[in-house]
Amino acid sequence: MGGSTSARVIRESTLAHHSSQEQAVRFFTGRPHVGIPHGPLRVLSAWRGDAIRARGDYRYHLNRADLAEIDAGLALAMATPKPTIDLTARDLPLPTLSKQIARWRDELREGLGFVVISGVPVEGWSQEESERFFWAFGQHLGIPGLQNPQGDLLGHVVDTGDAATDPLVRLYRTASNINYHCDGADVVGLLCLNATPTGGLSRIASSVTVFNELWRQSPSLAARLFESVRLDRRNEEKAGQPVYALIQPSCFDGHTLRTFYHSDYFRSVTRHVGPLSKDELELLDAFEAIAERPDIRLDMQFSPGDIQLLSNHTVVHARTAYTDGARKRHLLRLWLTL
Repeated sequence: MGGSTSARVIRESTLAHHSSQEQAVRFFTGRPHVGIPHGPLRVLSAWRGDAIRARGDYRYHLNRADLAEIDAGLALAMATPKPTIDLTARDLPLPTLSKQIARWRDELREGLGFVVISGVPVEGWSQEESERFFWAFGQHLGIPGLQNPQGDLLGHVVDTGDAATDPLVRLYRTASNINYHCDGADVVGLLCLNATPTGGLSRIASSVTVFNELWRQSPSLAARLFESVRLDRRNEEKAGQPVYALIQPSCFDGHTLRTFYHSDYFRSVTRHVGPLSKDELELLDAFEAIAERPDIRLDMQFSPGDIQLLSNHTVVHARTAYTDGARKRHLLRLWLTL
């Protein structure tokens, strides 16, 4: 199979998967709510960056046996005539590593809410091999969903230069700073193909910890997370849809706190409705100030072969601005429903 597969063709196929609308509905309706917590939550997902750093390496480093299994599985995935988008987990058999993948899925659902894997041998692979591996690897975890109205299922995070002509361009297609946000799927997964020498730090924080700190500062402000806010659709609404959606950022089922947060889209709705209210501004400013605290956030620099998996229910993520070197920073991205 020759040549690399373009992001523009890794889109909808005849396989069953979630459309962007279906995925968003599942994401938001899959957050049961019984009421506001009465105080800080003591759960695994309420981690702090300083504690994670203090305990040592949080990464899973692929070992020789893992790599041999990946090589054997990828050889089969490359041998099939199926296009990348039609590959399933069966096309990348991982009989032993699949047990570890099940533990990672549990970590995303019930644990810290993030997993980092290092050592995928992408530097010895073609782009097509990396794409076919990551797509099929994602199928071991969940169901891929659409990432934009154009129908992309396997996204390429790279500076396209579109920011110069489109002020509302998705920021993953730029080298700009990206503020704290979540994506509209249970899990977002990234595989680093090329890193950058300057900037591009991945910055994550537990949204449960942010809630806990916000509650300690101001219970009434923390309660505002359970009231509707307006989310700018950024010109991606379908015909007949309103230009913004009403979103309840946080939902609590009595045990699990699930939060959807999107700084830029909550703030840019002012282009449609005028200034935000005082309590909305206070909430957004306080939430982001807490997430930015060095003791709360966890920063990581990607290297080629790193996979980062994040729960969009319990983790918010951001990225610092970067400058490309001789080779462009390049990540593959999946949105997964578990």
